[in-house]
Amino acid sequence: MNRCIDEKCGSERIASARAKCSDSFWWKSNENDFEGYVETPGGELGSGDYVEFNYCLECGKIQHNFPVPG
Repeated sequence: MNRCIDEKCGSERIASARAKCSDSFWWKSNENDFEGYVETPGGELGSGDYVEFNYCLECGKIQHNFPVPG
């Protein structure tokens, strides 16, 4: 069973989200702008045509190691 990666939480209530967006993905942060295929600095939200991530239904944390490169 998957558990939340946050040591203070540890909940087993993990949800998965996946969406196909072809080449219409858009990302903006204080350091990067991407438009087109799915791309985030650390790959934390998927790649190519798919946005995908897991998150904890207890604490809301996206299940990925943070911080990611800018």
